[in-house]
Amino acid sequence: MTAFEELGKTPDAQGHARVRQAMVMLVAVLKGGDAQARAQRMALSAFAIRVVSAAIAFVSQIILARLMGNFEYGLFTFVWVMTILIGNLSCLGFHTTIIRFLPEYREAGAHAEIRGLTSTARLFAMTVATTIGGLGLVALHFLGDRIESYYVAPLFLAVFALPMVALGDVQEGTGRANSWPIAALTPTYIIRPLLILIFMAASVKAGYPPTAHTAMVSALAAVYLASIGQFIFVITRIGKNYPAEANRIDFGNWFKVAVPIFFIEGFVYLLTNSDVVIVGFYLNPTDVAIYFAAAKTMALVHFVFFSVKAAASARFSMLWAAGDRDGLANFARQAARWSFWPSLAIGLLVLLAGKLLLSLFGHAFVAGYPLLAILLVGILAKASIGPGEALLAMVGEQRRCVAIYIMALAVNLALNMTLIPVYGLYGVAIATSGAMVFEALALHITIRRRLGITLSAFVFAPTKSENRGET
Repeated sequence: MTAFEELGKTPDAQGHARVRQAMVMLVAVLKGGDAQARAQRMALSAFAIRVVSAAIAFVSQIILARLMGNFEYGLFTFVWVMTILIGNLSCLGFHTTIIRFLPEYREAGAHAEIRGLTSTARLFAMTVATTIGGLGLVALHFLGDRIESYYVAPLFLAVFALPMVALGDVQEGTGRANSWPIAALTPTYIIRPLLILIFMAASVKAGYPPTAHTAMVSALAAVYLASIGQFIFVITRIGKNYPAEANRIDFGNWFKVAVPIFFIEGFVYLLTNSDVVIVGFYLNPTDVAIYFAAAKTMALVHFVFFSVKAAASARFSMLWAAGDRDGLANFARQAARWSFWPSLAIGLLVLLAGKLLLSLFGHAFVAGYPLLAILLVGILAKASIGPGEALLAMVGEQRRCVAIYIMALAVNLALNMTLIPVYGLYGVAIATSGAMVFEALALHITIRRRLGITLSAFVFAPTKSENRGET
């Protein structure tokens, strides 16, 4: 065999070697029992579930948009997004507090504390959500004549969905803390949207009008079935994995941690979901529909970041508790790479196919195509540092996160109020993306100053300041 023939075979040999190495790594992840392997399995499972859920959500929204028309679809999405937003905020941070404490309790064998934490979080979140719902009913009774009549019935139904939304979020946190990705994510991101679509289609076939009211009835039934089913599964598994004669409750300590996390998660959730609500306050339901279609299309990119965050939070907590600062820095940068590069690849594909994807909702939705590019800028900025807010929250820097998100939300609101009257939907997209860029920069600077970690998808090794131990 000549030297030229050997040279010609080298790329194939290298390619086969890379494939074999990748397979070995995959097997190690799937079979490994260490914390790193568990985190990677959680990331892979969460990513797979989010891929499926993104497809389901995208297809179901297309069907709903074509079934209901622009106005009714925009009305439904405005009310339903606001329901999910308020339901999540009703947890007051307890759904993430579980992730903060449960891994430590599990390592210490503190089963009574685990059972007390999970049960307290459920009851507390549902109580707060029910209270907010009651106040909402009072507000609708006395102020209903001051809002547009077509909002009243959907908002009335939304009130009764709040406790189940809160329960679902707490169960998700419990599943994530235990590295149970299927139990954590499937009910909310796969089962619930499928049930909404099935119930809506069945209602229309039965002769009910394809309105926002009918869609909210379908959503109400779906959220109850999904959340109650998840509740039964999770408490059964908790009982088997953590046997204890009694629950031990340390509410004061949990609440002290939950409050800052509530502000962190609350501002994060507002920044990532309030855009649809803001559009609803400023513009009509038809504009809401166009913006939501664009945002839902770009969510095909954003789910990568969510998947990484779902896997990384518990790992951050364990590394910090173990005092492994080098391991924490390396894993944080690895999480940033997991977040950014897939987001970039998927984002470019979405832009290439953007007009086709939006046309599936209906011809009028293609007007939202320029919004995709604007929103992608913010998503990539956030993805470039990975789950930075989760890192700060898990190492006790909650107050820094609160300050960042107060400023980011202020930037978001200020940009919206300034730009929407002038640029309409483009103003919303610019405000949302601008707030995400500000958030990413602020998190990057804070993490470097407080933890001494240069967190970026573009950094692959410790920087000089890290080696010198500077913070």
